[in-house]
Amino acid sequence: MKRILTIPLILAILIVIWVFYPKKEIDFNTQVKPILDKNCIVCHGGVRRKSGFSLLFRQDALLPAESGMPAIIPGDPDKSEMIRRITHRDPEERMPYRHDPLSEDQIKILRQWIKEGAKWGDHWAYIPLKPAEVPKVSTTWAKNEIDFFIEAKWKEKKLHPSPEADKATLLRRVSLDLTGLPANVQLSKQFLRDSSDHAYETLVDSLLASPRYGERWTALWLDLARYADTKGYERDDSRTIWRYRDWLIKAFNEDKPYDQFITEQLAGDLLPDPTDDQLIATAFHRNTMTNDEGGTDNEEFRTAAVLDRVNTTWEALMGTTFACTQCHSHPFDPFRHEEYYKFAAFFNNTRDEDTFAEYPVLRHFAKEGVGRLEKIKEWISQNASPQKAKEVGRFIKTWQPSVNSLLADQLVNSALSDTKWLVLRNHAVSRLPHVDLTGSNFLIYPFMSWTKGGICTIHLDRPDGAVLTTFTHGDTKGDWKIESTDLAPASGVHDLYFTYENRHLKKEDDNGIMFDWFYFTEEFPGKGKPGYDSAQTSFWKLVRDTVEVTPIMMENPSIMTRKTFIFERGNWLVKGKEVQPGTPHLLSPFPTGAPANRLGLAQWITARENPLTTRTIVNRLWEQIFGTGLAETLEDLGTQGIPPTHPQLLDYLALRFMNEDQWHIKSLLKTIVMSSTYRQDSKVSGESLAKDPSNKYYARGSRVRLSAEQVRDQTLAVTGLLSAKMYGPGVMPYQPKGIWQSPYNGLEWKMSKNEDRFRRAIYTYWKRGGSYPSMIMFDGVAREVCTARRIRTNTPLQALVTLNDSVYVEAAKHFAQLLKKEPGTVREQIGKGYELALGKQISEQKLSLLLALYNKTSTTFKKVSLKEQKSPNDPALELVATAILNLDEFITKN
Repeated sequence: MKRILTIPLILAILIVIWVFYPKKEIDFNTQVKPILDKNCIVCHGGVRRKSGFSLLFRQDALLPAESGMPAIIPGDPDKSEMIRRITHRDPEERMPYRHDPLSEDQIKILRQWIKEGAKWGDHWAYIPLKPAEVPKVSTTWAKNEIDFFIEAKWKEKKLHPSPEADKATLLRRVSLDLTGLPANVQLSKQFLRDSSDHAYETLVDSLLASPRYGERWTALWLDLARYADTKGYERDDSRTIWRYRDWLIKAFNEDKPYDQFITEQLAGDLLPDPTDDQLIATAFHRNTMTNDEGGTDNEEFRTAAVLDRVNTTWEALMGTTFACTQCHSHPFDPFRHEEYYKFAAFFNNTRDEDTFAEYPVLRHFAKEGVGRLEKIKEWISQNASPQKAKEVGRFIKTWQPSVNSLLADQLVNSALSDTKWLVLRNHAVSRLPHVDLTGSNFLIYPFMSWTKGGICTIHLDRPDGAVLTTFTHGDTKGDWKIESTDLAPASGVHDLYFTYENRHLKKEDDNGIMFDWFYFTEEFPGKGKPGYDSAQTSFWKLVRDTVEVTPIMMENPSIMTRKTFIFERGNWLVKGKEVQPGTPHLLSPFPTGAPANRLGLAQWITARENPLTTRTIVNRLWEQIFGTGLAETLEDLGTQGIPPTHPQLLDYLALRFMNEDQWHIKSLLKTIVMSSTYRQDSKVSGESLAKDPSNKYYARGSRVRLSAEQVRDQTLAVTGLLSAKMYGPGVMPYQPKGIWQSPYNGLEWKMSKNEDRFRRAIYTYWKRGGSYPSMIMFDGVAREVCTARRIRTNTPLQALVTLNDSVYVEAAKHFAQLLKKEPGTVREQIGKGYELALGKQISEQKLSLLLALYNKTSTTFKKVSLKEQKSPNDPALELVATAILNLDEFITKN
């Protein structure tokens, strides 16, 4: 009876709860947007707006469509055309058009969403970072906050941790992760013998302090920076930019704060009195391809480089597919078409113009030249002004800001030779448009000539206008020579017309003189002051000195400022309205007082209010350690990317990276590798495999195949061949003939000698049109564009590389020679080989198999006469060495 009386009471309580308890609102991001993206956005989004209706932005979705009525009326689903159309019974009227109708559940969600006000929601990646509360998990397993987040997720998934890996496994794992190499013998012995509680942390600190750390993490950044030793496109000629790679190694090794690391790469040239290193850092965005092919449009490829810089900046630094907005508003994320070009305006004002010599460049002087330059600047500061000293020093080091001759037009019996340089012939006329002559009484110009007696005259505004200067030239015999001439007084912006006469030219189409660039300036300052002649002589010596150069970024002076326009449908030839530099409205506002240039842009990207930058780098570093990012799609944290498995952990680490770690990557990496999550054994149980086959929830150690660079470097390190030499130009190790096809320039692969053949993989000369084959087989990339993530593969070609490539064959032979010198029996030598390769003792089962391979091979070779044996060494031991270096566990991080 008592039980029966409680039923009405229970029902009453449930009714009250149902009526008065607040219902959970429909969530736009998790419930509504997936429906719209799958069924609606293709026709009603950034690419197309059929019937004038778009669902990309709320303000657009609420506007009247072509019918004159809004498709969505917040709060009133019954009067909303959208609901009427998705529930219509006529296939010609129902949406989505000519596709399966939405399910009842989907319609119910959309109806309720509109009833609740049709609220839009920001995607998780664009929401400002907020402190994430560390889960309260009662455990003795956790070693730091990472483990609390991981274990909290296990509670949901009913997973359990794996035991900690043994010391030998941890040693190899963390060494490969932090330095890309096995730990050296001394460090290994120190760790394995240390039984203290701090042994592992001491090991981690030692690895982070190793110079090999910088090399390992530079390999990651080279893909993002699309670094190569060639220019790309059809000609794919050489580019001297290896100093940028060396800058990266040093920056990682000194643990340069990430916000500074980004700022120097984006805008090092705009910092106050930038150092050479800060200028070299800007080569990050000079890794764009340039097209040397004759007949190409330099402005087209300058523009292509600008757009590449936009796309790379977003993908590499903010994990966003912003490139989608070049032709139209983003199909899935709330970025507008015009915002792409506002962002492009930050990069559109750089000095580079797809020139053959890749101006602007930083000229690298020897120690004597550097000293001479400093003396010149000091003398000018004392006898003219510090500002003039800065201008002269900048010109000596960069030849900028000069006007490139390829800008010449209105060509009469003159030409842009191979679309690279201005060439004048007899009776020539050509125009150099819009040159600012204010304050200029002197012209410096490099030229090349094949005859003497030419007379060149520069006129103001017309071919027969006032003469600015007239000069003659001699025969340079096909070499560039830098000369100068005085200019008549003039000011303001003028079109300059070049005329040319030469009685020694016999044919109308014979070339007389060729120009590279023109520097309009003042005569060397301080004339008449003591030491003037010596300073001027030093100036010309440095200006004319032949030195190595590095392409760098440099902003145009005010007179050369470019306007930026929206490209209609992404076509650079069809320009829409003019735009000013700006950032998307969706994210944090542009910093107050920041300049509207790349330096201001760097401040916006690294601002603590920007939610993307720190999330992106934390996610990227996590991927490098565990094989998969917390959000798997490193290249796309937007709505079409895969959501993070542990969003609170990602945000926690992102905030910690900025605040506690102060943008120091080494601190973040140490936190990750010190966690219990990282230290787990990689053996997988049946339960763990069934519940989490991809190890997304980290209930075991990650098992990841080594990167292309690590596969090679580890082999050379284990076999004793790896060179410790750092920095310098790219090297050319073994490579099969015929890989390179280099039209026009005749560039050939010439194998490096001595230890240069065995340097780390990041020093390998990288040709975009013929990338190093063995690294491509292990998922290396050509680096024509920014690559945010390498997709790991497992193919037979990889085995063919490690079994047959000359590098690995020689490494195996050298390894066998080392083992042969080990005391003891062949059995013991094989065991020693396994220990050197894997860092741990070999099991009896594996040793028996390798010994059987040795015995079988040895018997085979004994049947062959000594004259027919190709190797003076022990071929059977070489084969065993090859087998060890090809073990799955050797090329995999367990």
